[in-house]
Amino acid sequence: MRSLVLIGHGSHLNGESAVAVYRYAELIRQRGLFDEVIEGYWKEEPSLRQVLRTTASTDVTVIPMFISEGYFTETVIPREMGLGHQGPVPPEGVARVIGGRTVRYTLPYGVHPSMTDVILARAREVLPDASPEDTALIVLGHGTTRNENSNKIVYQNADRIRESGQFAEVQALFLDEDPKVGTWPETVRSPRVVVVPFFASEGWHTLETIPEDMGLTGTVTDFPDNPHGHQQVFYAKPVGTHAAVADVILHLAEEASGAGGPGGDTERGHEAAWQAFLKGARAGLRIGEVLVTPELGVFELRNALDEGRPGGELTTLVTPEGVRDQVRFTDGGEHRPVHTLRNLPRGWRAVLSEADLRRAMHYVYPAVIEETYAHDCHALRPTPWATTARRQTGIYAKVQKATPAQVEHVAQDVCTGCLRTRLWAGQRLTHSFLDGVPGGIPCAEACTFVVAEVREEVSGKRGGGGHSHSH
Repeated sequence: MRSLVLIGHGSHLNGESAVAVYRYAELIRQRGLFDEVIEGYWKEEPSLRQVLRTTASTDVTVIPMFISEGYFTETVIPREMGLGHQGPVPPEGVARVIGGRTVRYTLPYGVHPSMTDVILARAREVLPDASPEDTALIVLGHGTTRNENSNKIVYQNADRIRESGQFAEVQALFLDEDPKVGTWPETVRSPRVVVVPFFASEGWHTLETIPEDMGLTGTVTDFPDNPHGHQQVFYAKPVGTHAAVADVILHLAEEASGAGGPGGDTERGHEAAWQAFLKGARAGLRIGEVLVTPELGVFELRNALDEGRPGGELTTLVTPEGVRDQVRFTDGGEHRPVHTLRNLPRGWRAVLSEADLRRAMHYVYPAVIEETYAHDCHALRPTPWATTARRQTGIYAKVQKATPAQVEHVAQDVCTGCLRTRLWAGQRLTHSFLDGVPGGIPCAEACTFVVAEVREEVSGKRGGGGHSHSH
């Protein structure tokens, strides 16, 4: 058995942030090379702290879904996942045994040499007859002053393409460092210019910032009066959304340290947790806000508040992905980064096989079944707030200054709306949903949403009681 885990950044505010990772997970799942493909996030669920618990196999490969090396891939992900590694990741990755699982952690997909082909594919989509006679290529990176590694990959790709002789000139330009993208009319001479954004996803930068900085009006823009004469710019889609990235991810997984072995076994704690859940599901079970009802050979999921409503009044979902997309937003259309908040949308039912029920529940309440079972077996160790705070770095380091009263003030505001019981704050959970108490769900550690809100509280930006949305 083998598990593949794709790690994205995610967002507390924006539901679009996670979509690219979901898409690649689906593409890879269809190929059947791994027994399971699981998504994990820094700012959504399952969190980096929980995600290993959700893998069914003892052989796990973890791939950071980032376009370049940097703070997240070198500091945050290894720290939060307990990999015991900090700093640059060697080309073959890092392998560790964690709680009986062999975990391989690779470089981010964006630094793989085959990304050069993805850049060229994006260039040809937007200008099929690009030629070394009259066409320039701009590889456009984000750039940052925080980590010198992040621009390296943009230069490497530009060099590789330059050496291949497919374009008259190849330039690496950046949004946030020199040479800046706005200087392109002075530096690029060719009459036709293809711009390929070396970005992970379509977003603010690719849709707004870059077109603004370059003066683009669409996919093709004419510049009749540039310093080097008339120029036409062809603006490609970002590399990170190309379907070929799925191949790059699989290459990385194959090349990961020790990946060619026989694979792993079923992870016993994980399997026992799901068997306990399925036993309850076969009898009918309420977990949090969800009702699980057995029907002839299948299972129905619905919001418990919709109990008794005829199926015809509800939207019927038949895949785990359908459930995932349904529960990611509240009835009011708000993004739900924390799935155990009491705001599960209503008006739907899912009819699923037993295999699909497992995946659907993983989307509805990520890590809840594994953590609750571990708690009931006295194997879930809470992490006190002070330990979580000490681990934070970068912009979150300031939560270390929070007073107990400030932390409690945030918790009263945020955690009161959550189904979980705060073991990390010393609360006790005597019965769980596995014992028939629907809201019996443990919280072993303050989530990243709470950490972000505590940071706002310490900065004096949270205002009275309402959620601030500046993170």
